[in-house]
Amino acid sequence: MSTIQTQCLVIGTGIAGLSAAAALGERGIETLVLSAAPEITECNTSWAQGGIVFESIPSGPDALARDIVTAGCGINHGPAVSQLVSMGPSLVRETLLDRAAVGFDREQSGRWSLTREGGHAEPRILHRGDETGRAIEDALIRHCRALPSVRFVPGTTAVNLLMTSYHAKDRSTLHEPARCFGAFVFDQASGRVYPILAPHTVLATGGLGQLYLHSTNSPRSRGDGLALAHRAGCRLMNLEYIQFHPTTFFREGSRRFLITEALRGEGGLLLNQAGDRFLTRYLGDLPVPELGPRDRVAKAIHQEMLSAGAPCVYLDISHRPAAWIQERFPFVYRTCLENGVDITREPIPVVPAAHYHCGGIWTDLEGRTSIPRLWAAGEVACTGLHGANRLASTSLLEGLIWGTRAGRAIGDALPAECGWRGPEIEPWHSETAVVDPSFLYQDWQTLRQTMWNYVGLVKTEARLARASGILRELARGIDVFYRKACLSDELIGLRHAVLVAVRIVRACERNPRSLGCYQREDLAI
Repeated sequence: MSTIQTQCLVIGTGIAGLSAAAALGERGIETLVLSAAPEITECNTSWAQGGIVFESIPSGPDALARDIVTAGCGINHGPAVSQLVSMGPSLVRETLLDRAAVGFDREQSGRWSLTREGGHAEPRILHRGDETGRAIEDALIRHCRALPSVRFVPGTTAVNLLMTSYHAKDRSTLHEPARCFGAFVFDQASGRVYPILAPHTVLATGGLGQLYLHSTNSPRSRGDGLALAHRAGCRLMNLEYIQFHPTTFFREGSRRFLITEALRGEGGLLLNQAGDRFLTRYLGDLPVPELGPRDRVAKAIHQEMLSAGAPCVYLDISHRPAAWIQERFPFVYRTCLENGVDITREPIPVVPAAHYHCGGIWTDLEGRTSIPRLWAAGEVACTGLHGANRLASTSLLEGLIWGTRAGRAIGDALPAECGWRGPEIEPWHSETAVVDPSFLYQDWQTLRQTMWNYVGLVKTEARLARASGILRELARGIDVFYRKACLSDELIGLRHAVLVAVRIVRACERNPRSLGCYQREDLAI
């Protein structure tokens, strides 16, 4: 496949990538949107259950800002918080309600049905049952597909960003500030790598939950965007702040999946093996401990499991009417039933799991990174909004706002770049060695077990030292066979993932202070 050139390359098809593509497409700007998945709907946005923050009634935006900063332990970036609370309601109306026509739930009166989740002082969250993310994803895809200048390319994995400091044939560019001008991408169907040249590139690749043994994330949430940015020399920050969701479904032999926080917002109770509410022993300072910040609830569950020697705890909503449960939480009801649990009659076995990354690629308020012409939005980015911990249901809104702002800023810049041509580059050299599938399987298992056991919910100096040794040796081994191997999406993802895992451990080693979703307990060896 030969070189492709476009006005903007967007890598990722969640709410951030789609919002950027919509903002560009509405101006008629040629935009390619890549997805490593065979289906462009396979992303964390599609898996989001709870909802998206909308309006604070009657308290207003200041109350939302206070809740965000409280959850983030006060280290949030103030301008980012202000941007979200001020722009959020109007952009939700303009993009999701008016243009994309997302069918959020309404009350019988016709007003929007607003729910409350952990850390929120009042109901302010729009939802569509417990499949809000999928409703938003489908609506934005329909909107983008109606824009002639937007084209989707599924089954395409980004390998490396194209940088003037490395890939340009003209070596005199080394003396100029490094700039991004697209990416080398791997076509999974043909097995070939080809360049896409673009004056602007947006990273919207989502999170990194698949680095952990237990995760709520979609299969390709491997930290791809972070690895791409780091290799290009981009500034990363707050990598140690990884949020563990308190409640994911637990059953041996079954896959983990999120049990939405909205279920606790609607009265769900956390119980121990004896059937007793236990959170009051850990979170007695809160009027409704089930609605406490995620880091505190997750840690309390972790402590209860350890003290009881139990594999899980339980989340019970069965005291609510069965018909109401089935209507309000159709995904959770249906998926639990498929795994042998009827939530209208019995509690759900749950454990914490890796859920959301509050750190990422540093960006400004429009999504610019530290590298010119490279942008980032959504979970892969660190805007400073979340601080040390994310407030529930702010992530979809952050992706919408920063994706839209990045798209609009790129649209404003492009007229001055009329006639842009990418630099001449060296062609990609493909290798042919076949990778033993057992290597890939074992390396992924080693990576995930190491991250879960030593870089999980609670970190210690000894655990991090052990993780650092294992992961650095693993990274060296992966790099050796990557350089000679016939590429695959799994191998590229493994290379990305182990790099990100090493960077996370390094960030943890530099930060001895527990705060928010980052927990340290420096026990003796």
